[in-house]
Amino acid sequence: MSDVSRPSTTGARPAARTAAVIPAAGRGVRLGPGAPKALRALGGVPMLIHAVRAMAASRAVSLVVVVAPPDGAAEVKSLLDAHALPGAGAGGTDFLVVPGGESRQESVRLGLEALPPDHDIVLVHDAARPLVPVDTVDAVIEAVREGAPAVVPALPLADTVKEVEPATAEGEPERVLATPDRARLRAVQTPQGFDRATLVRAHETVTGNVTDDASMVEQLGVPVVTVPGHPEAFKVTRPLDLVLAEAVLARRRLNDVF
Repeated sequence: MSDVSRPSTTGARPAARTAAVIPAAGRGVRLGPGAPKALRALGGVPMLIHAVRAMAASRAVSLVVVVAPPDGAAEVKSLLDAHALPGAGAGGTDFLVVPGGESRQESVRLGLEALPPDHDIVLVHDAARPLVPVDTVDAVIEAVREGAPAVVPALPLADTVKEVEPATAEGEPERVLATPDRARLRAVQTPQGFDRATLVRAHETVTGNVTDDASMVEQLGVPVVTVPGHPEAFKVTRPLDLVLAEAVLARRRLNDVF
């Protein structure tokens, strides 16, 4: 595994120029007290390790950058060293750990700054989406390779959605303002894929808080396209999500799918 300050490029696959950045500096308070969300156990293994494995499982990904809590880079590096990671070693995937910032946006920017210059496609993946299938990762990369500057995996919505006037206090009734056409709406997942220059420009230009990197690219006026997402790429945010993730993982192990 590479040093925390700079990844080794010895033996790297010359045709693979895709890097994945995984911001994992948040605490995930909605999961309740305890370890930061990325370090919560899923099937006995931290969610972060599952997310790293999901990125490294793609033959196109030659580098995975984990952005750790500002004071936890050494701990996260030890964690990665302690687990078997697909492709690790000469000719395979390199792994790098860097300290993050106070916000997700700052952490992604710090991950971008750590990338060597020969990676021109960048994936940004939530550590809290530990079970994304490799086919979804590959579909995002392929769409960027084919010329899309920004790509997001997305799913159609199953529920009707209402736009409301937000309540002034939690639990109060909210007045419905409109019912958007569900056929035009998508639930967006990660990894989101970008032409590196486009993503760097977005982080240099957009200063307001955003919920994902594709939103930053949209603010540049650059088109963003979707590819089919996957139901198992859901975000583990609340305790019930963790129960569902355990069930998915148990089914995969039963079927020898990791």
